[in-house]
Amino acid sequence: MILTDEQKSGFSKKVEKYITEKGGSYIDAVISLCEEYEIEPPVVAKSLSKPLVEKIKMEGQDLNLLPKPQNKLPI
Repeated sequence: MILTDEQKSGFSKKVEKYITEKGGSYIDAVISLCEEYEIEPPVVAKSLSKPLVEKIKMEGQDLNLLPKPQNKLPI
């Protein structure tokens, strides 16, 4: 499914609204909304706002789904 510009701009807002109303994680909110609107997650990923992508990335790191950044300088 292809998203319209209106749907692209509104999806991030719908994710934020879902979190405030129902709680849970951002990852779960995106997946739930994708199922509700019958949209594939890779299609939606391109339309998420940058702050939302960062929040999802942080959740993924906390759940050990993504590698955590190395803060050490190589010696």
